[in-house]
Amino acid sequence: MGRAAPTAPIAVVVEDDESVRDFAAAILEETDLEVIACDSAADALAVMREHGSEVALLFTEMQLSGDMDGATLARTVERDWPDVRLVVTSRPGATQAVPDHAVYMPKPWRPFDVLVEAERAAYAAAA
Repeated sequence: MGRAAPTAPIAVVVEDDESVRDFAAAILEETDLEVIACDSAADALAVMREHGSEVALLFTEMQLSGDMDGATLARTVERDWPDVRLVVTSRPGATQAVPDHAVYMPKPWRPFDVLVEAERAAYAAAA
């Protein structure tokens, strides 16, 4: 991946729809978090393996294309990096188990709600 070490806590955005991913990343870039955007769960896991101790927030769509969906990604992050704040999103009616300490945010989500979760993640990371 070859990313430089960030100086602030990281928000990882995982969304296979490029326009939604870019919008979520743009919102999160207005916070104190560094943002890494990924188009798959596999890319997000690679980021977690490289920067897991620095990640404060995982913001993921539940229904991702590829070998791993967002719900499985969130459960993996919950197990391996329990201090990461998890926010999972999906369209209403999508039925997948959300990890115990994850926040579920139905689509279309409001930018304000994303900012609130980012603030909570940054606060927890600073504690």
